[in-house]
Amino acid sequence: MEKTYKGPDAGIRRAREYALLTRLQAKLPVPPVRGVDDGVLTLGFVAGAPGQELVDAGHAAQVLEACGALLRRIHETAPNVLGAGAHDAGKVLVHGDFGPNNLLLDPVSFQVTAVVDWEFAHLGDAVEDLAWCEWIVRMHHAEHHQELDHFFNAYGGAVPAWPVRRAAVLARCADLEQFCHRGDPHGPGVATARRGAHMN
Repeated sequence: MEKTYKGPDAGIRRAREYALLTRLQAKLPVPPVRGVDDGVLTLGFVAGAPGQELVDAGHAAQVLEACGALLRRIHETAPNVLGAGAHDAGKVLVHGDFGPNNLLLDPVSFQVTAVVDWEFAHLGDAVEDLAWCEWIVRMHHAEHHQELDHFFNAYGGAVPAWPVRRAAVLARCADLEQFCHRGDPHGPGVATARRGAHMN
């Protein structure tokens, strides 16, 4: 598979994803890296069904349970994969766009075979990924939002309170709006990011 990068900071996002995927091999289920050339990241094939398709097929509970367990593993990964320094104490590896949409799973066992799209990964607070996955489900799979308990239970630990999760989503949507505005101030991405801030 070949991945190209468009919009602001394309080179930075490509370099981040290439470096991170290289370092995460054998640590987390990520696609194998074949190389990067002329702005294109080449990844090896990974078998599996997209998580959002499995959710829509009626397997929300299994997919969200797998999401929760895998996200715990991501957050427990040593932050030095992104060059953590002393000022990063207490931060975790944040995927930055975590949800069923960026997971491939075995359609029988529902084991995650790959987590993709790491270009927005950074060191931060675990609630960023927790809240964003919840937002993905509530916005794109609203009929399955009651299955989110499977996600939070599989992740384990205390779930941040709703105001904290909502604040994290609002902050992420604001970041995405700025990102889209830098790329195309009048493009559809800006309006989409603004609409995305509504999670009640």
